[in-house]
Amino acid sequence: MHPVDGPRKRVVVGVGGGIAAYKVASLVRLFVEPGHDVRVVPTRAALHFVGAATWAALSGQPVSAEVWDDVHDVPHVAIGKTADLVVVAPATADLLAKAAHGLADDLLTSTLLTARCPVVLVPAMHTEMWLHPATKANVATLRARGVVVLEPADGRLAGSDSGPGRLPEAREILDVCARVLARGVLEPDLRGRRVVVSAGGTREYLDPVRFLGNRSSGKQGYAIARTALARGAEVTLVAAGTALPDPAGAKVVQVGSAEEMRVAVLAASAGADVVVMAAAVADFRPADRATSKIKKMRGDDVPEVRLVRNADILAELAADRHPAEQVVVGFAAETDDVLANGRAKLARKGCDLLVVNAVGEHAGFEVDHNAAVILAADGSATNVPLGTKDAVADAVWDAVVPRLPPR
Repeated sequence: MHPVDGPRKRVVVGVGGGIAAYKVASLVRLFVEPGHDVRVVPTRAALHFVGAATWAALSGQPVSAEVWDDVHDVPHVAIGKTADLVVVAPATADLLAKAAHGLADDLLTSTLLTARCPVVLVPAMHTEMWLHPATKANVATLRARGVVVLEPADGRLAGSDSGPGRLPEAREILDVCARVLARGVLEPDLRGRRVVVSAGGTREYLDPVRFLGNRSSGKQGYAIARTALARGAEVTLVAAGTALPDPAGAKVVQVGSAEEMRVAVLAASAGADVVVMAAAVADFRPADRATSKIKKMRGDDVPEVRLVRNADILAELAADRHPAEQVVVGFAAETDDVLANGRAKLARKGCDLLVVNAVGEHAGFEVDHNAAVILAADGSATNVPLGTKDAVADAVWDAVVPRLPPR
């Protein structure tokens, strides 16, 4: 199913004056394909990179950067007031500044000022601009107002430069926008919150080519991260053993082993409001790692592998945090006595919530659907029926929000 399938929506795609403007053509097409009504509003600078004819052809709508065109339709007011979503990509440093201070000197900034719908800004600029204190202050102002401002990706920029400031891929931007559209709320309930999510399955190497692992694809953890972004959070995603594209707007830390995940999660969780341990972390690792490939032995002999226990990241997080300052969520994939094992694990780990799911053919590992029971330390339980992993992610955040520490 297309990420934005559903009722026809009115989507405004604003385009800022950056080199990444050419990438937004793909985003417009992704919104148009399922039948949404898409209006592209570029800035004057954006038209130096991609012409109005391109945007008109892709959207099937007239394109202008000026408030003086078609004045009888009052476009500088009408476009924003009638939209279901406004997404701006690339949102340049100049555009962020204008939006933060309420300036309205062209059609796009006027649209942002009159919008009465969710707004998603996708920054892209040189690293120095993104890290400048003025840009940071503008982003903080916008987020405080309920605007979803994604973090830029880290990678190759214009010329030979590289660093944070790259526009995320179009499909990843679309996925976040789909979650924002699905909720349709003006006040994201995770705005201003710092969130850490772990995802995927750790790998414990026996030798340079073999490892002990598990079936986790990371899809549920990535859905939790993406949904948190759409609900306004700043997200750090610690991922192990996945082959998934980075969610647009998340800071992604790639790790391999359970110990690498432990170090990364503990570092990221300092000062975080919520930590969600959705990753499948190996309980054991080989006591010794061979420096070269272990060869097949002659006859029927097989090498013996001695295992040692890995650190319990979830229990360590729960024990070291202040319960009034941080919510800790664990996951448990079970194959039998699901609820009994889940309740025992919740008590043992000391976390606030434990998301328990039975691993089966159509739910859990390596598939797009899941079902769960969210157990709480206060004894309550919430059943989440079989559905998409995005739906499960929303249910998790619905359980987290009432437990958030005060600002």
